[in-house]
Amino acid sequence: MLFASATFLYFFLPAFLGAYYLTPRRFRSLTLALASYVFYGWWRPDFLILMAVSTIVDYTAGGRIHLARQRGERGKPWLWLSLVTNLGLLAYFKYANFGIETLNHLLQVAESAPITWTRVILPVGISFYTFQTLSYTVDVYRGTTPPVGRFRDFMCYVAMFPQLVAGPIVRYNTVADQLANRTHTLGKFFQGVLAFQSGLIKKVLIADVLSSIADDVFSAAQVTTSEAWLGSLAYTFQIYFDFSGYSDMAIGLGLMIGFRFPVNFDSPYRSRSITEFWRRWHISLSSFLRDYLYLPLGGNRRGPLRTYVNLALVMLLGGLWHGAAWTFLVWGAYQGFWLILERAIGKRAPYSGSPRAVQMALTFVLAVIGWVFFRAENLGDAGQILASMFGAAPAGAPAIPFLLRPIHMIAFAAGAIIVWGFPTTQRLVREPPLWWAMSLQLLLPLALAHMHHEQNVPFLYFQF
Repeated sequence: MLFASATFLYFFLPAFLGAYYLTPRRFRSLTLALASYVFYGWWRPDFLILMAVSTIVDYTAGGRIHLARQRGERGKPWLWLSLVTNLGLLAYFKYANFGIETLNHLLQVAESAPITWTRVILPVGISFYTFQTLSYTVDVYRGTTPPVGRFRDFMCYVAMFPQLVAGPIVRYNTVADQLANRTHTLGKFFQGVLAFQSGLIKKVLIADVLSSIADDVFSAAQVTTSEAWLGSLAYTFQIYFDFSGYSDMAIGLGLMIGFRFPVNFDSPYRSRSITEFWRRWHISLSSFLRDYLYLPLGGNRRGPLRTYVNLALVMLLGGLWHGAAWTFLVWGAYQGFWLILERAIGKRAPYSGSPRAVQMALTFVLAVIGWVFFRAENLGDAGQILASMFGAAPAGAPAIPFLLRPIHMIAFAAGAIIVWGFPTTQRLVREPPLWWAMSLQLLLPLALAHMHHEQNVPFLYFQF
């Protein structure tokens, strides 16, 4: 079920909010959990089994680890159970197809018979909820968070539909108190409505509008230099407004039911280095990789060479987390290269001596180049787009089948103003300015009309 769909907006959400607020306070987490199971199972009810398995295993493991610690033991077998279960589910459903395809390619080169394989369907959101439940078990093992008391609270934490399928990745200790005792006020609900409206508008009126340009460019056999840049810029704006729009909607839905989720974006395209970019982009994933991978590997405590190796490993795995394809691995390697280079010269960009605007512009261009690998279907297509971007377009390349219509130019202009000229949604929603709230009410009907007129475009991060 998509947030930007008639089914969700006109049926599921009103019915859920009505049921939620009619439920006695002590059972509202259970109502939220059950509604979340309906939300998640709307597409494939059988995938609920996977989420239930992860929930039961980690709830049990967390409790057993806590009991072991009380006896002076560490409870490591239960930690391993959580690791094997969650990473095993993720490995099979997300990477089995990629592994078999790679192996069959090698077998073909060796002139051997390929492995017969029925492709595995990727459950929506599995990358997010497995990381959430895994972080809970690890934190209980480390002693940094207490075990959850009631199973229905943990079920609610794992299945909570606002951030279930595309984040932000919410750690248990950030919502533990809210699961047990959260406040519901008209002010918080109003803030949530505005945040949700803002995210819906960004998703539908900017990301979805620009998606057609990106799709045409990246599916074309050959493109000119201007077309390559236009398509890459369109995707750069699309992925930001798609994902940040979803995060705004998730945070808004959370506020409507009393939760405050962590911020996931902080104007990343205003960054002056790739290091800063990763402090601002997909903050919940960046902090997860830092705390559960980079620091356990040794972080920067074991000398420069080990630091560079750790950064490379983290970004390679971060790329692979986004998708099982060589393009994502190369994207991770690309990001890791710039992080390592900046670390080597003092945690700053090579162009750090330039004026602030130049630093932001150069970092943005580096991000655009990186998104080419992220969007392309394969490395060959990525290479063609990049070659065209830098002047190696084939002679006489035909124009791709789209026209840059006024709606596209408006979307680009609106996106640029929001990216470089507006405060972030989280700042606006704290004390909503009247002009912003009124603007959302004027734009919302346009977003709904566009949503009904155009085919629903799934959130990009649903595939991860």
